[in-house]
Parts: sequence; C-alpha cells; structure tokens
Amino acid sequence: MKVTDVKTYHLSVKVDQPFISARGWSYTHKNAMLVKVETDEGIEGWGGCYGPAGVAKTVVETLLKTQVIGRDPYDVEVIWEKLYGQLKDYGLNGMTIAGISGVDIALWDVIGKACGKPIHKLIGGCFRDRVAAYATGFFFKDLQTVLPDAVAEARLYQAQGFRAMKMKIGLGSMKKDVDRIQAVRDTVGPEMQLMVDANHCFTVSQAILLGRKLEELDVYWFEEPISPEDLDGYVEVTRALDLPVAGGENQFTRFGFQPILARRAMDIIEPDVCAAGGITECRKIAALASAHCVQCAPHSYGSSAIGLAATLHFLASLPDCPSCLVPVAPMLELEQTFNPFRDELSRVPIVCRDGFVDIPQGPGLGLDIDTDAIERYLVRG
Repeated sequence: MKVTDVKTYHLSVKVDQPFISARGWSYTHKNAMLVKVETDEGIEGWGGCYGPAGVAKTVVETLLKTQVIGRDPYDVEVIWEKLYGQLKDYGLNGMTIAGISGVDIALWDVIGKACGKPIHKLIGGCFRDRVAAYATGFFFKDLQTVLPDAVAEARLYQAQGFRAMKMKIGLGSMKKDVDRIQAVRDTVGPEMQLMVDANHCFTVSQAILLGRKLEELDVYWFEEPISPEDLDGYVEVTRALDLPVAGGENQFTRFGFQPILARRAMDIIEPDVCAAGGITECRKIAALASAHCVQCAPHSYGSSAIGLAATLHFLASLPDCPSCLVPVAPMLELEQTFNPFRDELSRVPIVCRDGFVDIPQGPGLGLDIDTDAIERYLVRG
C-alpha cells in the first residue's frame, strides 16, 4: 500500500458568543485544520493539527506532502523521523510539529482501517474501555458577571454528570480569582474534582501565593501557572506547592519534554496529540513520563472529533500512574465551548455520559466522517 495524496481542509466558523481567557485574546471564531491521507488501496485516513489552521495548512502542503506521497503508511515511524529530520532547520517546535502531528494521526487511521483494528490495539492495547472526562470552560464573557456566570456554568456541568471540571482564572486580581473559585467550590461541593488553568499569566511569586490559597480550596491541579519558557520557575513553583502543577500543552516532541521530566518541573504533563508530534511521538513522551513517574494527562482543548478520537486512543493505551488498588487513571479534557467541528464531523459524535466517554472501537480512529459537515465550514480560496 502506498500514499497517493495528502489533502488539507481549513475549517472556520464564527462563535455564537465571543469569550476571552487570561491571555487577553478575544475568541470570535473557531478554526480547525484537517489532513486526509489517500492510498492506492482506496483507504483514507484522517488527522488534525493544533494551532492556527492557515499556518498548519501551509506547512503540510508545502513541506510535508511531497515527502509522504509514495510512502508505505505502515512505515509510520520511519516517515515521522524523516519529516522531523528534514524540518529541524525550520524549527524544533511549533507549527512544523503540529503539521507532522496531523499527518501522523492520518497514517495511524489508515493502518487501523487496513488491519480492521482500532488504533489503541495497534499501540499496545486498551487499559480502559472508557475514560472519565472533565469539562473545560469558565471563560470570561462579561467581566461584570464572571462570578455568577461561573456558578451557573458549574451547576450545568454537574447536572450533566461531570465529576470534574476545569476553570479559567487570571482576572488580574487574586481576590477575584479566589472568590470565583470559592463560589464554584461552594456550589459543586467537596466531591467534585476542580482544576484551574491560568494560561501562564502569573509570575513565580504570584503563582506560589495563589497556589497556597488554591490548596485551601482543595483544587486538584494548577495548570500553566507561569510562562512555559521559564523552566527554572516551574521547578520553583512545583517545589513550593503541595498542590500538583500541570503544564506542557505548549511543548513539542520527546526532546522538548525531556528536560521538564528530568528536572521534575511539573507533576503532570499535558502533551497534545495534535501538536506535540502525533500518536507516534506522544507514545514516546508518555514513556518518558512513566520512566520519571510523572502523570500524563493530554491536552485536547479545541479539538475536532478527529483530534478528540486520537486523544481517546492515546488515553486508552496509557497505563495507570502509579499502578495500585485504586489507580489514578488519566482523564479526557472535554471542551464545553461552541465547537461544531467536535460535534458535527463524525456521523456518530463522541459524547459524554454520566461523566465518562467510551473509547472508539471501530477500525482506525473509529469515526465515520461527515464530508458534508466539512463542506459547510470549509474556507475556500
């Protein structure tokens, strides 16, 4: 079997209500970049890239496509290493790796379909046939009503059966952040796992001070407290707090995660399958994390149904960390903002029931892609 073509699809839609996070950006549109790998046996595989869709499209079409056509999809790791080796001079991180990620996922989808097996069966097996999901939301829509809005949102997620949820923080006032988290904690009760995500908006000293207050509120983890470039700062924050520190969604490949893990700069790493190098590379990142006894909880915010399915197969293949009577199983990040690419691209959508999402069991990614949905949101020209 040989790859005959690699096609890309930039999708875009205006969101129903703009929102912001601590980064200060206004999210007015949702975008996605899909990759389709075609073969001479008529088998097609789908992948997805994280980050600016237009940039990812250019990377795949101008740098990767010609290197993949004519290759055997079963040589997925050979292809990965060839692409990475040729792109080193253009950047070891960022959009070049996101482009490789999309191609890699699509190749695994082809392999799974050719074998008649789900991807998780091809990368080591299925440790779990369903995963707990946590609701990611709590963005800022109206700065005058962020506290009551958060309380209402928390009630909604709890009523939907979620047992864990992650809040965006970074309102420019520690008191506002703490009061908002306290209000949500009082609403959902002590049994709810509550995480917070600062989108790296604090200094080291601010993160430590806030982290100590978060410990009093029984926050489950503190995500991206400081800038991802500040590895020394992460070490300092992680050492200062009893509460687990999470991060790594902005990191790429095993080479990027190696110094983080070697210095135990984070308690939980969060590689994104659509950004950090695809399924091939994230398996290696997870192996490094396991060797350092660090938990792996992949990032999947903004994913299309394709990215979400790839993340689920990756999650299914991760062993418990640590292995014990009552293990700490990795959870799925399930975005709750408006995202038709998550909800409409598969004819059988990925859904959360009573706080859990089933691992797809069909061949490859296990999705039935609705090409009409792609056409509805396709950016042309």
